[in-house]
Amino acid sequence: MSNTDPFTAIADPHRRFLLEELRRAPKTVNELAEGLPISRPAVSQHLKALLDCNLVSVTAEGTRRIYAVNNRGFDKLNLWLDQFWA
Repeated sequence: MSNTDPFTAIADPHRRFLLEELRRAPKTVNELAEGLPISRPAVSQHLKALLDCNLVSVTAEGTRRIYAVNNRGFDKLNLWLDQFWA
């Protein structure tokens, strides 16, 4: 497990966009890059940051890598936020 802070990862608006897209359905880098004004390599870098803090997961299907939201990765965020509502 990485020590990357998930709050730092989601501070970037492009990463939040990626999470919103992945919430709807798993997608490839190419599919995700279509909705952003940044390059495909930049999308890959943002996905790596989200992977490092376990907010997304990736699976290989042949030569394609499919990214999806990792619900368990949000547990740390949820626990921290929930303390304000208890």
